[in-house]
Amino acid sequence: MEEVKKKQAVSLSEVKELLKNQDPENMDQIQRWTFDYVSKVSTLEASSAKKMKQQLVKDCNITEEEAVELINICPQTMSELRSFTFGWKKLILTETLEKILKIIKDNS
Repeated sequence: MEEVKKKQAVSLSEVKELLKNQDPENMDQIQRWTFDYVSKVSTLEASSAKKMKQQLVKDCNITEEEAVELINICPQTMSELRSFTFGWKKLILTETLEKILKIIKDNS
């Protein structure tokens, strides 16, 4: 088993990009299932997802994991966004939520 060299939160689009570069013959069953899934559900380009993640973390004071959650879901309304951020158990100002929505809409 390979040693973990780096642990990082990645969006479904980034997972798709990583697996796309692998030889399907060398993938195990989990990797093939994962690639099949992300190919169906990820709508963003990996570069857009990375840019959005950096922007969300930098401009909205959220963690990389929280940014990835939002990128994977891409909420389009304030009520959708609040339903996800409510589970984070921290107060996020309406101004920040509006900034998050703008970043998502501008990059998707």
